[in-house]
Amino acid sequence: MVAKCSPVETRAQDGALVAACRLEGLQDKLPLRWPTPPNTPPSPKKRYRSHYTYQGWEALEDPEFLTHSTAFDLLLRLVDFSPLRPVLAHLLGWTSARGQVPFDPLSLFLFLGWQITQGWNRSRALRALHEPRYADYARLFGFSGQVFPTEGGIRYFLTALGRCPPTPQEGRCAQTEDIAWHRLNQLLAQSISLIRQAGVLSPQAWQQGLLCPDGMLHQAASHGRCHHVTDTCYHPTSAQAPRPCPAKEKGRRGCDCESFKCVQICRQAPARDPQARYVYYRGHNRPKSPNAPAALDPQKPPKGKGVYGYRSLPLQLIDASRRFSLVLANHVQPANLPEAESVAALLGQLPQRYPSLQVQAVAGDAAFGQEPVLQTIYQVLQARRLIDLRAHATDRDQARWPLRGYNDRGRPVCPFGYALSANGFDGARQRHKWICRQACRRGKKPLVALASTRYPPTECPYAAPDRPHGLILNVGLCFPDGSTRLVRDLPVGTPTWKRFYHRARNAVEGRNAAFEAWNLKRSPVYGLPRTTATIFQADLWLNLTTMARLVREATLANRVT
Repeated sequence: MVAKCSPVETRAQDGALVAACRLEGLQDKLPLRWPTPPNTPPSPKKRYRSHYTYQGWEALEDPEFLTHSTAFDLLLRLVDFSPLRPVLAHLLGWTSARGQVPFDPLSLFLFLGWQITQGWNRSRALRALHEPRYADYARLFGFSGQVFPTEGGIRYFLTALGRCPPTPQEGRCAQTEDIAWHRLNQLLAQSISLIRQAGVLSPQAWQQGLLCPDGMLHQAASHGRCHHVTDTCYHPTSAQAPRPCPAKEKGRRGCDCESFKCVQICRQAPARDPQARYVYYRGHNRPKSPNAPAALDPQKPPKGKGVYGYRSLPLQLIDASRRFSLVLANHVQPANLPEAESVAALLGQLPQRYPSLQVQAVAGDAAFGQEPVLQTIYQVLQARRLIDLRAHATDRDQARWPLRGYNDRGRPVCPFGYALSANGFDGARQRHKWICRQACRRGKKPLVALASTRYPPTECPYAAPDRPHGLILNVGLCFPDGSTRLVRDLPVGTPTWKRFYHRARNAVEGRNAAFEAWNLKRSPVYGLPRTTATIFQADLWLNLTTMARLVREATLANRVT
């Protein structure tokens, strides 16, 4: 038996990756310059309290530095971030040179990247800037003369970056066209361009892309007290226009809002996280434990946990041959808003944001097995739908399977109850072909036996000798009854489907592990704008540190061989 290789060993055996990404192969490209969009206006600010300047990549030639330094340290030498300055100035909304002299936005951007990758909170990172042992980092960021930003300055930077369009009203499903592409996705797109410039991403991953959407819950920095907080809890109240209490409307104790503290906002609603919401998460996508009961006790509901906060919806691109993934886009919203509409909006805007990306398939959890996502994958991306199945109560009624034409796994069923067999996917026509192969004449048992039918059925029109394939059914966007919920372009549960799906799950768990290590499962900042800016920057640094890590692996593999 051949032993399975680890991802590092697999990449070390990839000759194209080693040749393109080792330092010897990158020397003609170093430093890697940040790809600024051509129409970006220059920063209107003429002076800064700090100034980032690229310090060179010569330190990378030291074997000790290359082996023992962090991925963030490598990035400071591999990449010249200077072209990012006008991009950040534009995102911050700077339009004039008037006002106080600010810090260089690049200095703050690199400082926050250092804080995120170290897993520190803001106060710990600011204290570290003053320590002599971190003086080299302060110099690399562009700080000098012991002039460092304050916590208020960092809060302003995050708030300005994270400003986004208003979220849809609660209790209403968002329409995909109403969900704006957050402007911080520009930074993610530019990081992908930089990584492709370095040759880290394989051509196959871009030309036959496998995408994976996911939803991650982030607890808010504020601790929620009432589970039923809505936007009305943040409206003023008066005797003439009393504030409604959503908790009381659901039979809970709620709040009377009669105290002075409740005049402006309900005292049970956290003031610094007005967009955070409560959701109860049961973790249906987790692996089933062998010790779990075979049948659920109706008296004991499934265990889960309540989360008061936000939800990020990253869209990842998987490089299967080199065994890593990158974040293409993201969206951050209150935790209780539906996921499918936002993910469908991200998928629908991908062709405009990444024109050269060719998507082959999209794999993900059953949460995305809804019409907006499935329809967008099929019609806009023209890719294969490998989303896990989303169950419905009607699936348990097996007698209905022959009537509607498919079972609970999305497999077509003939009118006499026999299951059809998959006969391949036609990518040009975007349809999956199913045939019965005259299963009733070959001694096969029906999937569903009809009470008033004699088996094998003699009245089947597809059992004639001149029809060797029997019933032929082409399934495209939907089944003949118009349903898309269980339509998949690869039979669910087959080895090929499992291979795609497991790659998607590995990508999701990799990002989860990074956010866990960086202490970002709970937001370290207050409010949706700052949380959004922090999560987007974490995804950006996850992409960049992945690139730096692969460059180090390729260089060390080349020197060993």
